[in-house]
Formats: sequence, C-alpha cells, structure tokens
Amino acid sequence: MGRGSRSDQTNDSSYPEPQQPQQYQSADSSLAYQYTGENASTTKPVTDSESMARDIKEGRLSGFVGHGTTLTGETSFQAMLRVDGHLVGSISSDSGTLIVGTNGQVDANISVSTATINGAVNGDVVATEKIQLGRTARVVGNIQTPRLTIEDGAVLEGGCTMLKAREAVEKQTATAAQSSYQAAETSSYQSSTYATAVDDDDDDDAAVAITEEEEDEDKSEAATV
Repeated sequence: MGRGSRSDQTNDSSYPEPQQPQQYQSADSSLAYQYTGENASTTKPVTDSESMARDIKEGRLSGFVGHGTTLTGETSFQAMLRVDGHLVGSISSDSGTLIVGTNGQVDANISVSTATINGAVNGDVVATEKIQLGRTARVVGNIQTPRLTIEDGAVLEGGCTMLKAREAVEKQTATAAQSSYQAAETSSYQSSTYATAVDDDDDDDAAVAITEEEEDEDKSEAATV
C-alpha cells in the first residue's frame, strides 16, 4: 500500500493542472474585449455638446445663446458664436464663424466670415468665406458668399449672389471703363495737338503775308522817290 500510494503521488505531480489553459484563454478573451472597446470608443461620433465643450475649452467659442434664451440687439464677436436660442437684431464679425443650431432662430441681418446654419434665419446673410446650410436649415432672405454648400432638405427662400463672380465682373467693368477713359484722353490730346499745329501754321502764314506787304510798301516808296 505504501509503494502504491507513492507511485500515485508521483504520477499526479508529473501532470499539469487542466485549469491553466482555461485561465490563459480567459485572460486572452478579456484583452480582446478591451481592445474592441477601445476601437468602439475611437469611432464614437462627437455630439454637439462635446463639440461645444471642446470649443469652450480651447477658447474658440466667443459666445453662446442657449436654448430658451432670447437676446435682442446688435451682436458682434471675434472667434465663434453659437445660437441655440432666439437672437433678434443684427450680427457682425470680420473674421468670426456663426453657428445656428437645429433649435436656433435668428431674426437678424448677418455679416460674418463663415456661417453654418442648421436652424431658422430670417434676414440677409453675407459671408466673406463660405455659407453651409444643413438639412434642417431654413433661410428666408438673400445670401452673398463666394462658397455655398446646401444639404438635401435645406430650404432657401431668397436670392443668392456669388461674391467672387460679382467682384470679377465689377473689376472687368472698371478695367473697361478705365481703358475707355484713357482712349478718350488720348484722342482729346491728339485733337488738341492737331489744333495747335494748325494754329501755328496759320500764324506762320500770317507772318509771311505781313512780311510780303511790308516789302511791297518799301518797293512802292522807293519807286515814288
């Protein structure tokens, strides 16, 4: 019995426990699950709140009109203005960006560098860089910009003027007018030069005639003597 028990103990100790591969597989599967979770977090879309929080943190957002807030008057800003509430009056910025959220409403004339509109705007919009109308945008008024993007579903009730095209036409018109003015000046100068030359010729002819008359008088006086 003693020998048999020793051999059984020896055989049991020579084989590894069967639980170790299961633990290894469990650890591997957890790592794979964590890796999948990291990928899912990187592809998660950024919400408007997260985007706004990032803009505030980085100092790009100059002002914000929240949902349920009404602001009346002349509004001017430097970097970025977001409107999710109601703004009445006028909006102006030389180099700033205006963002009108889905729930935002602007009853004002707008003059900015860039305008991204997803809500309602009642007024004229002038953007020196570009205007983007989202699928939920509704604009009642005229827009002027060199670049315009309109998504499917957006509503625009008004006229559209492309600034660069208009500037090119105005520049071409100004160039043609300047050329016509220069041509008119050249023609006028040539006419005055010709008139001066004619006057000089007339003066020379008159001087010759006077000289001939004086010579005739001298001859008649000599004959009388």
